[in-house]
Amino acid sequence: MKAKILAINIIAVLALLLSGPATAQGPQPPLPPERSGALPLPPTWGPEFSKPFGPLPLGIRAAQQAQNVELVGQIGGSTYAVAVQGNYAYIGVGPRLVILDVSDKARPVVIGRTGVLPGVVSDVAVAGSYAYVAAGKAGLRIINVVNPARPREVGFYYTPGGAGGVAVSGRYAYVAAGLAGLRIINVADPAHPREVGFYDTPGIAVGVAVSGNYAYVADERAGLRIINVADPADPREVGSYDTPGYAFGVAVAGSYAYAADVAGLCIINVADPAHPWEVGFYYTPGEAWGVAVSGRYAYVAARDAGLRIIDVADPANPTEVGFYDTPGYAWDVAVSGRYAYVADENAGLRIINVADPARPREVGSYDTPRGAWGVAVAGRYAYVAAGDAGLRIINVADPADPKEVGFYDTPGSAYGVAVSGSYAYVADGDAGLRIINVADPARPREVGSYDTPGYAWDVAVLGSYAYVADRDAGLCIINVADPADPREVGFYDTPGSALGVAVSGRYAYVADRDAGLRIINVADPARPTEVGFYDTLEWARGVAVSGRYAYVADQKAGLRIIDVADPADPREVGFYDTPGGALGVAVSGSYAYVADGGAGLRIINVADPAHPTEVGFYETPWYAEGVAVSGSYAYVAAGGGGLVILRFTREFHKPSPCCAQLPLLVILLLPFWAKSILKKISNNKQEVSHES
Repeated sequence: MKAKILAINIIAVLALLLSGPATAQGPQPPLPPERSGALPLPPTWGPEFSKPFGPLPLGIRAAQQAQNVELVGQIGGSTYAVAVQGNYAYIGVGPRLVILDVSDKARPVVIGRTGVLPGVVSDVAVAGSYAYVAAGKAGLRIINVVNPARPREVGFYYTPGGAGGVAVSGRYAYVAAGLAGLRIINVADPAHPREVGFYDTPGIAVGVAVSGNYAYVADERAGLRIINVADPADPREVGSYDTPGYAFGVAVAGSYAYAADVAGLCIINVADPAHPWEVGFYYTPGEAWGVAVSGRYAYVAARDAGLRIIDVADPANPTEVGFYDTPGYAWDVAVSGRYAYVADENAGLRIINVADPARPREVGSYDTPRGAWGVAVAGRYAYVAAGDAGLRIINVADPADPKEVGFYDTPGSAYGVAVSGSYAYVADGDAGLRIINVADPARPREVGSYDTPGYAWDVAVLGSYAYVADRDAGLCIINVADPADPREVGFYDTPGSALGVAVSGRYAYVADRDAGLRIINVADPARPTEVGFYDTLEWARGVAVSGRYAYVADQKAGLRIIDVADPADPREVGFYDTPGGALGVAVSGSYAYVADGGAGLRIINVADPAHPTEVGFYETPWYAEGVAVSGSYAYVAAGGGGLVILRFTREFHKPSPCCAQLPLLVILLLPFWAKSILKKISNNKQEVSHES
């Protein structure tokens, strides 16, 4: 009997060894078939940047995935959502839910935060001991906050279109799920949420409020949709109102629904849900994205116009009585007592005293480490281009615990950064090139600047010159030998829009959007001349050069590898069609690291440039905009998701076709092997018996 068991065990072990490594995670869902650098977004969200939640293609389970790449650390991110319960404010900071004690409004204190969620926090609702987070592509996340110092995720549900907004009533969570409309999730057991019903709205569901038996959905260009949810398993639309703009937020009080409609506040009488009608409208000076109502006032988060306070005592004649121009971009607002709490994107949380609505004043704030649009690494520091929040300096000596040590608030919008010696060179949008002395990272200071003629988007530095990708103004060459007195010495007006630049030897390589890769001879910086170009398949967004090859992040066309050994005759030798939209690229050794928009970081083996292969990936919480590599770590600028620090763990080698068939062959031969082994054992027993 023991011999028989031994034979079976040997066969089982052989089968396991030859069938490949086991995994406790089970099969991974397929990658989303995204073909662009960003998911499809409403026109008002702009071609370059996007709202924290963009509609996902239907039928896609947008789970965070990784292969051969592990998350090491993360810091920062934009604040798009806020909720208040008692003495606690719950805000999103990139892909984390952060809990603040706001009992002292002047000094809000962080008492707890979640780990890194798979998506950016787009909305949050708090009910009882749980916070319900709409986490964009990661769907609904349920966080136990009974102990605010130790919030922990207890359940999640991947809504098919992502999650842009959430409201909770009773045992149900109502999720605004983009192209998938309204999804109704039973959360009676928070550890096992399950969908019980849905209604496919005609637009893009981005916000939701619930009152009584009705859910009111802000459905973007389809306006306000009113859904009867008395039977959650069979929700049905009973009425709608086509607001004049794009409905992004909604609040309900009494017989009125208040829609944040981009152009302003739209007040809709919903006393008869089947026949809603507009009774009043107030055009806010900024784009209205969020709204809360308390008493006779509506509080509108109006993006670059901050917080607007509207008297709605007479809904037919709403009037603004006061405003507070927050330092960032107001996305969301919650009101509790005499305070309004504003989610102010890159300016974190702002606490506004609204006891006198005509004279609102800020009494406290929580400044978060910001979003990340570009990144450079030098020594123990990562230098982050944080858009409107300028330059942020992060100590990454311990990549698992990055800490912001200093910042400089540039006057423009920082999208690109390069570091050389004691200086950081920031491509600062319409404010041109800013030169920051970072010798003391805790006290960076601007020492010089040059207002480029275009829109500074990226920058590279070599020797005494800074090369600025200046969008429609092409390549701008600036002498920075004296950082306090930078001056333009030459420029080359590329035919496209210069979005990326790399310099190697006597040549500058420009990613020129629809004009592909342009190669500029800069041996004489005062007289740069184009010597060659390669018109890539799509939009050239970023470029890196290593040896004889230029690696172009070509948005929808992925990574293109161009042989530039002869700059006058560049030619493509290979490409890898990444699943997202390639926006940036860095090269280290035999690997190209591609910031691939909605598909996160993709690592491509380019040892054979003619046959590049993907060997690892990590889906960042938000769009991967840029990447830098230092040592064993990749630093990904993930937009509103902050700075994400990753480590490439190992390369996965696919078995040869012959080896790939071994597991199947083993399984087919198992019965014969077993029979043969058992027969051999039986014969041996008989021989032993005969001899004895």
